[in-house]
Amino acid sequence: MIRFKVILIHSIKTTLIFRLGIYQQADNQGFLRDEKNNTKFTNSLVMGAFAGMVGAFFGSPLQLVKTQLMSYSSEKIAVGTQHAHTGMTYAMSKIYKKNGLGGLWRGAHGMMLRNSIGSATQIASYAVCKEWMDDNDMFQQSKYLSAFVASNIGAVVKTISLTPMDVIMTRLYNQAVDVNGQGLLYSGIVDCAKKITKTEGLLAFYKGMGPSYLRQAPHTVLLLVFWDMLKDVQKSFEEKA
Repeated sequence: MIRFKVILIHSIKTTLIFRLGIYQQADNQGFLRDEKNNTKFTNSLVMGAFAGMVGAFFGSPLQLVKTQLMSYSSEKIAVGTQHAHTGMTYAMSKIYKKNGLGGLWRGAHGMMLRNSIGSATQIASYAVCKEWMDDNDMFQQSKYLSAFVASNIGAVVKTISLTPMDVIMTRLYNQAVDVNGQGLLYSGIVDCAKKITKTEGLLAFYKGMGPSYLRQAPHTVLLLVFWDMLKDVQKSFEEKA
């Protein structure tokens, strides 16, 4: 359990460092704002997608191991491929020995597409909603109330757009592979989507959407509200300097 938590924390940290760092640098350079300093929705969407894709690439090996460890269970109740990893180090070593360095990035394309969609919709919807609320004096009773409301809207948008990719990503990561490191069930994102649609129907892409929202909402709210607070702290330091 402790090992799984460590992997999860490192996976989240790796993704967030790249994602928010790249997006914030683009904002600092003025790429995301117009002459009135309002967020350009399209630019925010594109940069959010790019930042999410880069973060996903670097965090993919940890996500792969986390998914396989989560799927491991007793043989009596086992569902899906069982990789029998005993921990993070063992898993990464086993994957590397069997499929080489590239094996650690198996399914990364699914993760990159997934995170680009999630990052773009989450950040762009948050930024535009918060600015609209602030410009129209909505939820101004507290300094960060508009950020709280806007981040909840961002969580809803992200969950709706992200759940299909979560389903695909999980199946790509957890499938068994042959000696060449190729998936035995799905050859890629499109193949996986086709097979799910054919055998389970379109609603299968939204399996677990309720729990997904309950996971995304706290994450999105805490992430974006604290991000807003940290930007205010940085601004105050710069004004005093």
